Amino acid sequence: MTRRQLLQLGSTAAAASLLTRTAIAAPNTGTTRPRPTPVAVPAASGVTRAERPLRLLILGGTGFTGPQQVRYALARGHQVTLFNRGRRPKEWPGEVEELIGDRETGDLQALAGRTWDACIDNPTSVPHWVRDLGTLLQGKVSQYVFISSVSAYANTDQPGMTEDAPLAAYTGPDALRETRATLIANMALFGPLKAACEAEAAKWFGATTTIVRPTLIVGPGDDTDRFTYWPARLSRGGEVLAPPRGDPVQFIDARDLAEWTIRLVEQRAFGAFNGVGPASSLPVGDLLNGIREAIGSTATLVHADAAFLEKQNVRPWADLPAWVPGNGETAGFSRVSNARAVAAGLTFRPLAITARDTLAFWNALPPERRAQPRAGISAEREAAALAAWRARPPTGA
Repeated sequence: MTRRQLLQLGSTAAAASLLTRTAIAAPNTGTTRPRPTPVAVPAASGVTRAERPLRLLILGGTGFTGPQQVRYALARGHQVTLFNRGRRPKEWPGEVEELIGDRETGDLQALAGRTWDACIDNPTSVPHWVRDLGTLLQGKVSQYVFISSVSAYANTDQPGMTEDAPLAAYTGPDALRETRATLIANMALFGPLKAACEAEAAKWFGATTTIVRPTLIVGPGDDTDRFTYWPARLSRGGEVLAPPRGDPVQFIDARDLAEWTIRLVEQRAFGAFNGVGPASSLPVGDLLNGIREAIGSTATLVHADAAFLEKQNVRPWADLPAWVPGNGETAGFSRVSNARAVAAGLTFRPLAITARDTLAFWNALPPERRAQPRAGISAEREAAALAAWRARPPTGA
């Protein structure tokens, strides 16, 4: 599998997620639209308070990882301010200041004249958002945390890739003229634009910049279904088409990522960090067996080899989510080093918790949403591939 093919597959899911968020958060034009009903966010439990309360500005904060940051920050005793378009209201388990604006149109007036101990930038994928923020907040925040992606790396063919590996180069006419619309139209730009955002962050915030490069983010609340497919599919039982059992996988629970991000701010940890898990190497077979055991599934895993799956047009990452072949140009995609992040306090909850919580989230969704999964092979195509696997000639025949 080539890196270009991986980017094309990954961009489909990323574009779907961006389009979903854009549709939800689109600015209101014309007639007045009713404000959505706020969604309750439960308080974080079993969390000790930080030694020193901080004033935190969280950009976004109402999507996937953002609410987890907010609930953990509140439990740690921090003062939280959110800045977003106000289209996905939440009932927070504590006092949260909410400022309204629109970064795509440059409406940042609500941030003017304010200072914070740290700013956490969750939703940014285009550099002009960072530039506009920098012109306003340079010298007004003591730390700027940019949530980037492992897709910002130039290549994924080398296992053990560290934070010092080369980043993807943007080759278009002007990165600062790219918008969410142009990104959605060409999601192959996602990695290069994340890298360009990192460069813009360094320009404006210098040595006080923290870069977090997560891998696949999973857990309850995920709207891409890229990990959710597996607990949902295994819960239905029967024969389950699966990738080669020995290929590696990497992912991170959104709650682990969010809580660690807050701790990075508390530590004033600067520089770049790969936000990837689990703690040690995890083959596909162990991942799927772990999910199956956690949810009490009786499903039978049928691990096919990559050559067979390619012949059946079963696509990595899209049809069999969370997996890419562990060789060739993607040999290092799921073997990224997390040593620096672990040394900076990144921890991981057990796979069983992530699996059970994700399945509970999926089962609580409306039936019409569950009838339209955004990742994973269809039941009909899976059955056809399984039949072809059983009918294949014996090895060496």
